[in-house]
Amino acid sequence: MGNEIPKPYLKIAGKSILEYTLSRFQGVSGLGEVIVSTSDTYLEETEKLLGKLFPDITTHAVIGGNERQDSIRNALKKISGKTGLIAVHDAVRPFVNKEDIEKCITEAVRWGGSVLAIPAKDTIKVSGVDGEIVKTPDRSTLWQAQTPQIFWAALFREAYDYAETNNFLGSDDSSLIEAIGGKVVLVEGSSKNFKITFPVDLQIADYLINVEN
Repeated sequence: MGNEIPKPYLKIAGKSILEYTLSRFQGVSGLGEVIVSTSDTYLEETEKLLGKLFPDITTHAVIGGNERQDSIRNALKKISGKTGLIAVHDAVRPFVNKEDIEKCITEAVRWGGSVLAIPAKDTIKVSGVDGEIVKTPDRSTLWQAQTPQIFWAALFREAYDYAETNNFLGSDDSSLIEAIGGKVVLVEGSSKNFKITFPVDLQIADYLINVEN
């Protein structure tokens, strides 16, 4: 977004986007550990933030990697062996609500994996060479994946081991589970749980946070 400060650390109304995002997980039933992948520049700041928001559970800030998958793998190394479920959430989705998080948990317990998502509202085109349209998938079958994505811990570790052994880079965590034949179900969420990617997203986030305040 043309800003030297990483998006999770941009501030709105005096708080970082990361703080808003993490606060959405306060009070989630069964939450035992919170781990954030970040850069070494923001490691100390992130550790302090985690200690402030989650004083009663285990927290860690770890240095991320070149790819999102590398960052999650580094976080995975810090998770205790007693964890039953692992949830992955984007630091720049600060508007996920607790009810949707807990719906995802319920479905992950039942099926092995769940992904918060919303039905695609636009027609999607598959492109070929020179931008030629190759196919128009049936929109009724298409969903936009969000986070959190939640999985049985053993299944998640198996998927990451497979990805590392086979040099497989997935577009999200559920694609790694799919690659080993695991089952992942969609849980309908909200369009409000958008990812802050472009400058206009930051403007919308600023508006929503100020309205909430």
